[in-house]
Amino acid sequence: MLMVVRIVSLIPSATEMLFALGLGSDVIAVTHECDYPPAAEELPKITRDVLPSGLSAREIDAAVKERTLAGESIYELDHELLHDLRPDLIVTQELCAVCAVSYDEVRALAEEIETRPRVVSLDPHTVGEVLGDLRTLAQLTDRKDEAVDLLRDASARIDRVRVAVRGARRPRVAALEWLDPPFAAGHWTPQLIAYAGGEDVLGFAGEKSEETSWPAVAAAQPDIVIVMPCGFDAEIAHREAEMHREELSRVGAGEVVAVDAAAYFSRPGPRIIAGLELLAHLLHPELFPDPPEAGRAFSVEL
Repeated sequence: MLMVVRIVSLIPSATEMLFALGLGSDVIAVTHECDYPPAAEELPKITRDVLPSGLSAREIDAAVKERTLAGESIYELDHELLHDLRPDLIVTQELCAVCAVSYDEVRALAEEIETRPRVVSLDPHTVGEVLGDLRTLAQLTDRKDEAVDLLRDASARIDRVRVAVRGARRPRVAALEWLDPPFAAGHWTPQLIAYAGGEDVLGFAGEKSEETSWPAVAAAQPDIVIVMPCGFDAEIAHREAEMHREELSRVGAGEVVAVDAAAYFSRPGPRIIAGLELLAHLLHPELFPDPPEAGRAFSVEL
């Protein structure tokens, strides 16, 4: 067990987990994207975005592809600050080159720091692995009791939804993680859709998000399209959907809804359970009439 007193988090989902485990006072730096809980925003920022501001969705996609193909990250790590902070533990990930600084860069830098911090990579692909990462952090930081409570609550909420939708109709769902070009959401999102009583017609549980095409989305014949651009809140997601109203109209779905991906879907942290409850409300309003905690969702008029 690592008796941690100084933690640097290089992914927003890990920041949320650490605070949920009651370790907020031990976190000494976070990324520029760590905005939850609110206390995290007050901590020193150890990264910055190297992409210029004001890019369109297509320009962001092109820039990300260019940098990742060149083996470059879209984030820059403050090496000097990390040295000065002398952390005991650095939490990062290898799952997505778009989501954090390079894992190899972090490992190499950790070798140069006097405290020789342990580097832990969280790389979940499924709901179970997301919850498993919570256990990993709890074991490293002697927070097993807190983890038991969090996991018990998460399991109860998942079971509540799955039991309620058992035997109900299963609407066909297209979850789009990006619109220009369209990407089918993967990893844990198809699993959340299945738990919420839907059928994901584009993505596969545990698999990476995949670029697709608008004709392919239409061919999947979804009943509902859920717009969840990675890293965007509900207002920006709705704006993106409005900008692509023509393409979404041609899909033929009866309903298009924009949701807060940054909070409830694209970050594999505790709040994906609230995302599940939002999906249950959207897919089965007859069973879940009241908007849940993650109730920020906007219908798109086609």
